[in-house]
Amino acid sequence: MKNKVLIIIAAVIFALGIVGSIFVINSPKTDTVVIKRDDKILYTIDLRTATDRTFDIEFRGSVNTVEIKDGRIRVKEADCPDKVCVKTGWLSSSAIPIVCLPNHLVIEFKENAEVDAVAK
Repeated sequence: MKNKVLIIIAAVIFALGIVGSIFVINSPKTDTVVIKRDDKILYTIDLRTATDRTFDIEFRGSVNTVEIKDGRIRVKEADCPDKVCVKTGWLSSSAIPIVCLPNHLVIEFKENAEVDAVAK
């Protein structure tokens, strides 16, 4: 019985270690995000200094409304049919960008933290 308890405790500690490692690996190493369309950078935004606001990005008659609030960014509204970009929620992981395939839009943390420009 004592061995079973020790094995269970060791397994729980091991599982927590794996989950913690994944969280650390996927956490962004920068507060700078890029908004791209077809690999062309439209905006580079430093979330530490960005003011809370929303702005629209248009593509062939469709619109993505991007929201910056409290140092976070998301697609608030979109004209695309599936709305995966809206359902993704706030950008929180460097491993999972916000993507709107119909509008060719990608929002992701920038690998190099040097800011090229600030969205206004």
